[in-house]
Amino acid sequence: MVTLLVLTGCNLTITNLTPNRVPANPSQIYTITASFRPTSGQIDPASIAPRIIIDGSAYKMTKSSVGTDIWEFEYQIPAGRAAATYYFICDYTSRENAGGQTTEMYSELQTMQITGRYVIRSEATRAPVGSRVSVLGAGFTTADLVYFDSMPTRTVFESPSSLSFFVPAVAAGRTYKLSVMNSVTGNLDVGTFRVDAISFQVSPSALVLHPGEQQALTFTIPSPAPAGGMLIDVRTDVPESVIMPEVMVQAGNTSVTIFVQGGKPGNGSLFFTSSAGESSVAVTVTGK
Repeated sequence: MVTLLVLTGCNLTITNLTPNRVPANPSQIYTITASFRPTSGQIDPASIAPRIIIDGSAYKMTKSSVGTDIWEFEYQIPAGRAAATYYFICDYTSRENAGGQTTEMYSELQTMQITGRYVIRSEATRAPVGSRVSVLGAGFTTADLVYFDSMPTRTVFESPSSLSFFVPAVAAGRTYKLSVMNSVTGNLDVGTFRVDAISFQVSPSALVLHPGEQQALTFTIPSPAPAGGMLIDVRTDVPESVIMPEVMVQAGNTSVTIFVQGGKPGNGSLFFTSSAGESSVAVTVTGK
């Protein structure tokens, strides 16, 4: 995020265009950019000469190729440092006094924080419930959880630069705030995420099992599962009566078959959640 410092003098405006938090990089070189813009025709443009005072030392700034009023300076921060303080000085002369007395203008003190923990982007910005989506960045840990608004998701730590999450069972057709939360190292804003509607079919519609007996259950979705696959949320009101693996439709597939095993005798249902609603399969486990 760029926090703009705008300092206006009689004839010149200094605007700091440098983000106040920048991601760490292996070379430890960071570009500080600012605009030095005349606000009247009294300044001789050729006389504008910005400098930056950073960590107590002065350096000349160079003109940027992106704009006539924009100047920049590349600074290598010493190893182990997490911040740098700086301010700008700009010398200029008036057209009426070309080659004569120079006016000097100072900015306020600025701070640039170097962060080793940040989000680059989410792999996708919309998907149905159950889709697995990656978040790319740096500084991730096993304590990180991805949240939809205030709802935590099933989050998988893949590496310090990658997390993945499964879109939770939330209402479809809405946009949610996506964030990475960690009570120790702080929270990160990822952006927004829209949940699309999708439905699936389950066959057969009822299971009758003996303890230890297995029966196939097939889930079919209307279009191929996205990259990372699609997880179908399964709940039951008879947890001691059924034994089954998680239901994951692999990327590019439209169906998956799993085997449900009977546990203790009982009657109930398996409930399956999608962004288009819930469905269920009746389960009866009879004694031998």
